[in-house]
Amino acid sequence: MPATIIDGKAVAAAVRAQVAEDVSRLRDRTGSAPGLATILVGDDPASAIYVANKRKACAEAGIADHHRHLDGDVSQEDVAAAIEECNADPDVSGILLQLPVPAGLDGAALTAMIWPDKDVDGLTPVSAGRLLRGSPGLRPCTPQGIIELLDRYEVELEGARAVVVGRSDLVGKPVALLLLARNATVTLCHSRTRDLAQVCSEADILVVAVGAPTVVGAEHVKPGAAVIDVGTNRTDQGLRGDVDFAAVSERAGMITPVPGGVGPMTIAMLMRNTVTAAALQAPAAHPA
Repeated sequence: MPATIIDGKAVAAAVRAQVAEDVSRLRDRTGSAPGLATILVGDDPASAIYVANKRKACAEAGIADHHRHLDGDVSQEDVAAAIEECNADPDVSGILLQLPVPAGLDGAALTAMIWPDKDVDGLTPVSAGRLLRGSPGLRPCTPQGIIELLDRYEVELEGARAVVVGRSDLVGKPVALLLLARNATVTLCHSRTRDLAQVCSEADILVVAVGAPTVVGAEHVKPGAAVIDVGTNRTDQGLRGDVDFAAVSERAGMITPVPGGVGPMTIAMLMRNTVTAAALQAPAAHPA
């Protein structure tokens, strides 16, 4: 029997609708809406589209727009100053520095300047440390979106054998930690993993985030497993994931398509993080 298709578009729409309700309630309680500051440096077309999509989705949910567009030849100090202004601005609940930044700028150092309670991307060293320790904090958007998809489709995480292929700081490592926090038994694989297919084939939950088209085939998948494909690779045949969808969907129990799977969840979770950050910073959340 073919795998159940995990509909990321539908789940993202549900999350976005809930965020809009949360924004309304927060505005009623505090008198102001959450605000997101997106910082775009330069004129990279792909980055500009990503930021525009994020701003549009947030505006539709009632999140205030505090966008800043800086010239590509701006100095490290000028970008740092813009981040510090956003850190200090009480109307800005969350800050997102669009990466990558132009050559000559240190994106990692700039990201680290974002106040952790406004780090809606969940990428600062403090946010990473909170995730590692299991302390409250804002989590990276795509990994959070993966967990949301698994929860919405009632995939049991506790006690499950989970395998994550890819060890990036953006997806692989944080999703492994989120799965571990939910009491899954987690194996993190990478380019040096021996007998990758055998390791993957033992997984009840397989998350693939390597950035190479169709590297995971049916031989990597345990019958009935939930397969989450994070890859978005542009090929001559169109957009392809890291998983061979046609082959794996005949073996897996559930699978995310590309596009329409994990992708829509990233912006939805960014919106949720912005509302969470605003609630944490609201005066009512910190009584005297």
